[in-house]
Amino acid sequence: MKILVVGGGGREHAIIKKIKENESVTEIFATPGNGGIAKDVTCVPIGAKDIDGIVEFAVDNSIDYAVVAPDDPLVLGCVDALNAKGIPCFGPDAKAAIIEGSKVFSKNLMKKYNIPTAQYEVFDDMEKALVYLETAPIPTVIKADGLALGKGVIIANTREEAKDAVLSMMQDKVFGESGNNVVIEEFLTGPEVSVLSFTDGKTVVPMVSSMDHKRALDNDQGLNTGGMGTVAPNPYYTDAVAKECMDKIFIPTINAMNTEGRTFKGCLYFGLMLTPNGPKVIEYNCRFGDPETQVVLPLLESDLLTIMQAVTNGTLAETEVKFADKSACCVIMASNGYPKSYDKGFEMTIPESISDNVYVAGAKLDGEKLLTDGGRVLGATAISDTLKEAIDKSYDMVKSIKFKNAYYRTDIGKRALAAKED
Repeated sequence: MKILVVGGGGREHAIIKKIKENESVTEIFATPGNGGIAKDVTCVPIGAKDIDGIVEFAVDNSIDYAVVAPDDPLVLGCVDALNAKGIPCFGPDAKAAIIEGSKVFSKNLMKKYNIPTAQYEVFDDMEKALVYLETAPIPTVIKADGLALGKGVIIANTREEAKDAVLSMMQDKVFGESGNNVVIEEFLTGPEVSVLSFTDGKTVVPMVSSMDHKRALDNDQGLNTGGMGTVAPNPYYTDAVAKECMDKIFIPTINAMNTEGRTFKGCLYFGLMLTPNGPKVIEYNCRFGDPETQVVLPLLESDLLTIMQAVTNGTLAETEVKFADKSACCVIMASNGYPKSYDKGFEMTIPESISDNVYVAGAKLDGEKLLTDGGRVLGATAISDTLKEAIDKSYDMVKSIKFKNAYYRTDIGKRALAAKED
């Protein structure tokens, strides 16, 4: 089989390494991929949002199956366009991808179908939003409606911060058209949990839970990023919590999307907050999370491509999805200065002995040299019988990877370890 993976980050590298385990796969292409991914597959310089270019390449190269991984091409209808040419895909069509593409849509969906989430108001008028903030409970959460590279959410601890957030989104357009509408919602408290799930629109199979670390600095300080590391499983996600989430959130969401004529097939990501009043949805993503994928997929013992095809074909209920009873830790190595400005173009060395467990996100090739080419550069993932061992092994890997201007948090998994000891 000839496989196409759309995207070019650490998530895509993790997906590619897992798909390579299937013996029927003869060739994998990545559009655009990156310099690190090029070690594993053929990278093609077509942007993930160039839908016409992706479709033309897939047709010309007789692609048998495509995996559309990032949010932008999913929302833009990449799956629809490939399907129209007879190429089966893993990922939702544009009608279903709106569950991430519009926070207004997803919040209204939850309200309509009684899926637990934070209370909220929607604004398309900046002045009305500012007036509302005069009396809104503080802290509060401001969200740009559309996609914003995972950075369109601001937690405001003061009224001034809240107003600045609205002005930056609606007046200054820091997230472009995504800020035309904003959601202002209740600030929830409790442990956060990420649960990725396979679904064919009928059956929902949650993957192992994980805990992301969004802040740039140790002790959850600094700016929000795309994610500085993850551990799995999440100790707060007990069997009892999992059952409650299945009954009150996962199945109702799939049913709601079916009722709306937007059947979701692919990976549906549930960002959850375990509040004193039970689990609530913070956000949906219409795809594998990044960097959560880098701890979840290494724990998958079943064949990923087989599961993906079952999702596409509607046969997930008859397909084995099994995860190892182990722990995983992924530490992200970034360029110093991320998520703001940073220098790039530094040569990196990754020891061959650990390369199978390193997922490259921001790198380019210069001849034989691998150079840094992004904010988040790579993720180093270790698996072990205990979380403590996985964390230690992951940091050992990080210390053996070299590039100038490298930065990483030193406390990934610390909260999870403390929770396990409680």
